Amino acid sequence: MTANTDAAEQLALTLIGYGLQRMTARVLAMLLFVEQETVTAGELAELLEASPGSISTALKSLSAVGLVEKVPAPGSRREHFRFPDEGWATLMSTQNAVVRQMQDAAETAIQTVGRKSLAGRRLTDMQDFYAYVMREMPAVIDRWRANRKRR
Repeated sequence: MTANTDAAEQLALTLIGYGLQRMTARVLAMLLFVEQETVTAGELAELLEASPGSISTALKSLSAVGLVEKVPAPGSRREHFRFPDEGWATLMSTQNAVVRQMQDAAETAIQTVGRKSLAGRRLTDMQDFYAYVMREMPAVIDRWRANRKRR
């Protein structure tokens, strides 16, 4: 194993520790560490010594949240993938849909238990938290982009 591969595996372990599926974490880490613009699913399978099916599943999962994108590769019949520019900002933007769903779930639950009950107060805190995150996240991403341009 190379130093980059070892470091990628360490990052993958960290991501797994925070709930990412094992192969999804390994694919994401490899996309971050690979020293080429794009890779094919076959190359990922070879690098990670994994089955094509597990790579495909991981790529679909990462694509759904904006952490991998397909890119054209003239002259190649295989699909090429890469970690997208601003992938982390895209992830947070994509997650806003999840945050909105959490807000909606809290509202539905509050309607069931009543806002003044103990459960209702807890659920109101949940709803308020997610509403705050939804209001603040676009500004956070904008500030990050501005800071990134200055570097």
